[in-house]
Amino acid sequence: MDSPPCHARSRETTKLRALWGHIATSTVLLCAQVSWAQAAMPAAEPSGPSPSPLSSQVEKVIINKVIIDTDIGDDVDDAFALALAVKSPELQILGITTAFGDTETRAKIVDRFLGEVGQPEIPVLAGKPTVAKSPLTQRRYAERGHFAKASHGDAADFLLEQIRRYPGEITLIAIGPLMNVGAAIDKDAATFRQLKRVILMGGCIQRGYGDLGYTAPVGAMAEWNILNDVPSAQKLFGAGVPVFVMPLDSTQLKMDEVKRAFLFSQGTPVTDALTLLYHEWGQETPTLFDPMTIAYLLKPELCPVKPMRIRVDEKGFTRVEAGAANAQVCLDSNSEDFFRFYLKRVGAQ
Repeated sequence: MDSPPCHARSRETTKLRALWGHIATSTVLLCAQVSWAQAAMPAAEPSGPSPSPLSSQVEKVIINKVIIDTDIGDDVDDAFALALAVKSPELQILGITTAFGDTETRAKIVDRFLGEVGQPEIPVLAGKPTVAKSPLTQRRYAERGHFAKASHGDAADFLLEQIRRYPGEITLIAIGPLMNVGAAIDKDAATFRQLKRVILMGGCIQRGYGDLGYTAPVGAMAEWNILNDVPSAQKLFGAGVPVFVMPLDSTQLKMDEVKRAFLFSQGTPVTDALTLLYHEWGQETPTLFDPMTIAYLLKPELCPVKPMRIRVDEKGFTRVEAGAANAQVCLDSNSEDFFRFYLKRVGAQ
């Protein structure tokens, strides 16, 4: 488009100046009228404390202090649980402890995972080693890492130290056999009782392994984490600490190919670490038992609980008995709701 001639631009400029002068005058009058009206109105009584400047725009994040006790390295769901934890700003991870079998190698898996995702400052502690017949499927991940520490402190001692430092504030997330829990109770039961709560992946109330709700029913059975240290499980349910149980009934969450393809294609440090650990695990469809503990803490409606009295028998069964409740138990969950939350959170850039 060609530019207009000079005399035309001059006339247009004069008109614009006149128009802006009219607008400015009108604005001054309008502001004066508004100020007068406000001055004439009676002052409103305050109805409560004044909101902070950003209160209407930013929802306050409630920080939960947590310690995660894990047997990472066998099944891969522990890694998926850690992924959700490190991607959640609501959590202050005080430390991660390892339990069952070769606890030092498990700790080195955690060392590398935390290093790869940019959180190497989180303390990693190892429980006492025990005999375990199952191989560590993700051992190579630990051996090839560049973040492994030479040694790790004692898990039970660390747990008790943190409870003394933050009495009534710590949530213990227990997603492995309960050796470290039993050791801490044996050392100082009174301090252990000062936990805020324990959220446990463990037990089986009505639906055993393979009962997905739409398959043939499978009755109650002994679940892995309870079965591998029955005495420690019995101590936990008798410890006087609030216990929230995510049993097999609500945690058999199958991560299908579509969901895996989405997550593994995100290309973040967290999803890349999960991709490596998944392939070292060497099976096809993971069941995300353990992540439900973290999900429950972040969004309790994903796994509604009900009060129950639980007794762990000598065979590792979690029996429901009459009497005062000693646990809050989630018997059912919605898989699609869980994965919608999980994938959005862990897959986020």
